[in-house]
Amino acid sequence: MPRRHMRMTGTAQAPLGAALRKLRTTLGVPDDFPAEVLAEAESAARAPRLPERDATGIPFFTIDPPGSADLDQAMFLARREPGGFRVHYAIADVAAFVTPGGGLDAETHRRVQTLYFPDERVPLHPALLSEGAASLLPGQNAPALVWQIDLDAEGRTVSAEVRRALVRSRAKLDYEGAQRQIDAGTAEEPLALLREIGQLRERLESERGGISLGVPEQEVVERNHSYFLEYRAMLPVDGWNAQISLLTGMAAADLMIAAGTGILRTLPTAPDGAVARLRLSAKALRVDWPHHVSYAELVRSLDPHNAHHAAFLQECTTLLRGAGYTAFTGGAVPSPSVHAAVADEYTHCTAPLRRLVDRYTGELCVASVAGAEPPEWVAAALESLPKEMAEGSRRANTVERECVDIVEAALLKDRVGEVFDAIVVDVQEREPAVGTVQLEYPAVVARIKGGEAGLPLGERLRVRLTQADPGRAKVLFAPA
Repeated sequence: MPRRHMRMTGTAQAPLGAALRKLRTTLGVPDDFPAEVLAEAESAARAPRLPERDATGIPFFTIDPPGSADLDQAMFLARREPGGFRVHYAIADVAAFVTPGGGLDAETHRRVQTLYFPDERVPLHPALLSEGAASLLPGQNAPALVWQIDLDAEGRTVSAEVRRALVRSRAKLDYEGAQRQIDAGTAEEPLALLREIGQLRERLESERGGISLGVPEQEVVERNHSYFLEYRAMLPVDGWNAQISLLTGMAAADLMIAAGTGILRTLPTAPDGAVARLRLSAKALRVDWPHHVSYAELVRSLDPHNAHHAAFLQECTTLLRGAGYTAFTGGAVPSPSVHAAVADEYTHCTAPLRRLVDRYTGELCVASVAGAEPPEWVAAALESLPKEMAEGSRRANTVERECVDIVEAALLKDRVGEVFDAIVVDVQEREPAVGTVQLEYPAVVARIKGGEAGLPLGERLRVRLTQADPGRAKVLFAPA
């Protein structure tokens, strides 16, 4: 599920770079890969474990942001007779390069997942694998786990299987280019079908009560020595592409449940308090949320091109913070087993270049389809994997939160002493003069402290900025 995407333009990088480098040091974020790990990766890149099956005749294509080289997924879409669709979805086969128990394997367990900072990313695997031999780059033969998912005319899953195969992507598309082709009617059928299948899957998502957040990318830009935060709204093709990944994650969960062994991505229903706070954020951002309208209905009605709606979608990610991983064996499927935002059983399996658990779920699904037991190295890791992923997620959440704090301090560093309009969205129970406010503009969420009386939860309040210094002092307000 989505995270807050934030990046910086070239002009904004230099002043904030020092603060972000200091943050990486403070958090103990891994830096360069050890020499022995790089040597192992180089050896694996030269001689991966290749599958017997050859699927290079399928003209796969990828859709990713411009400049991306760590390509986990490639697809090919076709119609079925007498009706329905066939989805071929290739997922990079990282296990073809990583030897269980080796130094590279140990390093990925230390890193757990790729970490994203506004100025750079800290990868799970060495670039010579994640952006080279293991990536589904166009014109390159690569080992993959190839899903074949058949859908009926309404987009419902009829059957799903996954097997190892060698693949060769034919084209690397970006979202804007793919959207232009689809809108202009010039897209070839495998790409044109992405809209048809994506819209059918979105309709089914709505029917079952699920919700996909179209979280806009945040971009920090500098103009005249001042910082501004802008939003890049997702295109429809972003959402359709995400539906293929969700479809596969749901199919993978079904295969593991049928086999009796697996690991699910679970999320409990958001507590009332979290939703109540989100309603206050909506009020602060002037997003109309009538009480009779559900959260899912509201999110579907938002326009990510509207700056207030875009900022609110960023805040909606707070409802995903209770997500976790739950492993099971012997047919003892966990309860609850559902991911509340997906509104179905679901697992992570489509991003193994960037997330550790996906290498394991892929193996479990291949074993399930083959009617075989999972490899020993997979079975041995199941008990500890949820804890490892939880620790990795906590680190990623901390990185995200601290990066947001640094960027917000940069946005406001020259405005200390100014007064802003805000809404109090949280108050500490034991310290009623301490809490959290959401500004109307810019869309900043920050601590507030001061005043003899308690803060008026849910009410508008004029607040004065008392500190903001990126890398030194987080944003802090006081009642004006």
